[in-house]
Amino acid sequence: MLSSKSKNIEFQINIEKNRGVIHYPTLKTVLLVEKTLQNSDKPLNKNQIKDKLGVKIMHQTLNIILTYLEERGMIVRAKEGYVWTYNPSKKLLRAIKEGYEV
Repeated sequence: MLSSKSKNIEFQINIEKNRGVIHYPTLKTVLLVEKTLQNSDKPLNKNQIKDKLGVKIMHQTLNIILTYLEERGMIVRAKEGYVWTYNPSKKLLRAIKEGYEV
């Protein structure tokens, strides 16, 4: 289990050793998937992500990356596919922090 704390935001990624993972993703592959989702203007399913990457990727490796990005709050799994939602705007973070829930 990997764990990190950054500016009062906690996240945990559960990676079990006995899950039978054949190949863990490299940083390069994670960044490629991030960039692909970030540049898409519509939801992408797993096959569309694989096609747009331009490199071959194992299905299991893609699943690990998508789980990681989803647990970090960077993407959301919708009915139509995966959507990039991460916004590092300081104004947005301040508005969320200081805003009132209705």
